[in-house]
Amino acid sequence: MTQRARMRRAAKGTPPSMILLRLVAPVALTLVAGAMVYAAQEPMAGRGAPAASFPAVTRPVAPIVSPTWGDSSERDAAHEVLQIAARLKLHAGMTVGDLGAGNGYDTLRLASLVGPSGRVVAEDVDPSALQALSAQATQRHLSNVTIALGEPQDPRLPPRSLDAAILVHMYHEIAHPYAFLYNLAGAMRPSAQVGVEELDRPTGSHGTPPALLRCEFEAVGYRVQSFAPLTGGLGYFAVFASPSTPPAPQRIHACRA
Repeated sequence: MTQRARMRRAAKGTPPSMILLRLVAPVALTLVAGAMVYAAQEPMAGRGAPAASFPAVTRPVAPIVSPTWGDSSERDAAHEVLQIAARLKLHAGMTVGDLGAGNGYDTLRLASLVGPSGRVVAEDVDPSALQALSAQATQRHLSNVTIALGEPQDPRLPPRSLDAAILVHMYHEIAHPYAFLYNLAGAMRPSAQVGVEELDRPTGSHGTPPALLRCEFEAVGYRVQSFAPLTGGLGYFAVFASPSTPPAPQRIHACRA
């Protein structure tokens, strides 16, 4: 009996969504007209550079404690997504990656902003969070949301697939930031930008000091475009230009906290 046949037998009685999220192969859940369509993305067949090729961080990595950050009503009142969109110049027709999407606060709002001609790719390492986000997107009949299961060192997205990416209050939780940023660069289109929303406090306290964030991004070849606070107590927002060719892993050096 083949491995796939054994998986089919073991999966009897298990919802199809859970079966596919358990597959080792990278899987994206694409929502089309409110229906869930599952497809392995061929461009993601190969994994990116392994974490062992990069330096380990010399500062604490915060644990993932929740699929969301802050109070939704307060974030709405502060117009968080509109502020992010303005900083990154997001518009209809763009493909935007929401990395560490969690429960999808930003994903669900960005889906309306980029419109039916655009796409939001919601990436996370937590299958249960992605499952819940898929259900919300289906309920809202969002046909332009794609769910992608990533890994701590690699978002596992197709090459040159994103016009922009956001990391909202999750950078401090990335276990292998240098590998993650290196592998993310391959998914960014020419002139694409990465926006990071964080609090100015130690990484162990679920924030990232601005100087440390800048150092780690620049170590992988990203170039800072802007660095300024958001209104409404949301923290600061940094925008980086993605490198067309990041430095070789052995040339990347860890930043001091």
